[in-house]
Amino acid sequence: MQFHHIRIRTTMTKAYDPLDYENLARSVVAALLESASTALPPTEKFSGSGVYALYYTGSLPFYSHISSSDLHKPIYVGKAVPTGARKGSRRVESDSSAELYRRLHDHAKSIEQAKNLDLAEFQARYLVVVPVWITLAERFLIDHFQPVWNTVIDGFGNHDPGSGRRNMRRPHWDIIHPGRSWAVKLKATETVEEIVRLIDAQAR
Repeated sequence: MQFHHIRIRTTMTKAYDPLDYENLARSVVAALLESASTALPPTEKFSGSGVYALYYTGSLPFYSHISSSDLHKPIYVGKAVPTGARKGSRRVESDSSAELYRRLHDHAKSIEQAKNLDLAEFQARYLVVVPVWITLAERFLIDHFQPVWNTVIDGFGNHDPGSGRRNMRRPHWDIIHPGRSWAVKLKATETVEEIVRLIDAQAR
């Protein structure tokens, strides 16, 4: 029998590994997205660090592609890590801090200060996570959703840089959403119209 003329096509299939980092990240993200949404900020204080997603439900025209009561696409995702993990000084397996709670309240204050945003038009999902998985989950969320405040408009999560760094440029977020008093002291290098064009380009 002649077999030399028969071509055998084989397909290499990667075996599923539930402990693969990407699959572990997916499980954390799935738990976050399946959690109930809540008004921003949370009213009851809780302990722990973790990941979160913020959603916009308002009527600003340049956010029309993401604004929805269905909360299908976050406008921003982020993380809150224990202080020791942020410094990289030690491995943190668990924490009893309120880092995630404080982070959400910081974001609520920024939104409240913005002249063209209404805090009542925001919802949040958040999840307390074992610290070692937090950064991985945040990276997965950003890669998957490409939230506009993470990718196009920088600076939402920024804090006052202090008087010694007033030569820094004003973040995009503070140009398009003016109101934070410290940001007014920084130089604006783009216009609102230029930033809106960047948002429109991402939406297409």
